[in-house]
Amino acid sequence: MSKYKLRKKILKIRKATNSNNITIDFSKVVNLIKKEKANKKNIGGYYPINYEIDDLEILKELEKRKFNISLPVVKKNYNMNFYKWSFNDPLKINKYGIPEPDIKELVYPDILLIPLVAFDKNLNRLGYGEGYYDRLIQKLDKRKKTLKIGLALSVQQTKKIPINKHDQRLDYIITNKYIIKWKFFF
Repeated sequence: MSKYKLRKKILKIRKATNSNNITIDFSKVVNLIKKEKANKKNIGGYYPINYEIDDLEILKELEKRKFNISLPVVKKNYNMNFYKWSFNDPLKINKYGIPEPDIKELVYPDILLIPLVAFDKNLNRLGYGEGYYDRLIQKLDKRKKTLKIGLALSVQQTKKIPINKHDQRLDYIITNKYIIKWKFFF
């Protein structure tokens, strides 16, 4: 199945399944961070749209535990950067209708919470098709090792995601029912 057809199919399933805004247990994220000994405190999250898993409560709890929170800001040429953000800070709406930080203090997250449309058992991720996260992950990996955690509903898993050389694999995917770990993460 093509990426386009798969995306369309899974988005319809996600909308029907997540109309009540299913969340992921905060302890799953914290336990994973502890397990990986990710003592770094810079967390990159996202502002959920289009029935994505809502990570805002997770981010709120992490901020209470003194983690530095950041959100993406869309740039030209399908690029994005992460900027420091707190729940007390203002947000502005970008060209896609997504809230993003209004104050611009660039951050290079140690841990990324990543939304997705679909995924497979090999932790391949299908996004909306513009490659923002793939470009970001490539850029971050040149600077340092970043723990990449996808957040999804279990119904978003598919047998196989069609991938190309630019697609970036995640280290973990946490769903409302289970966690998948990439076997070669170090």
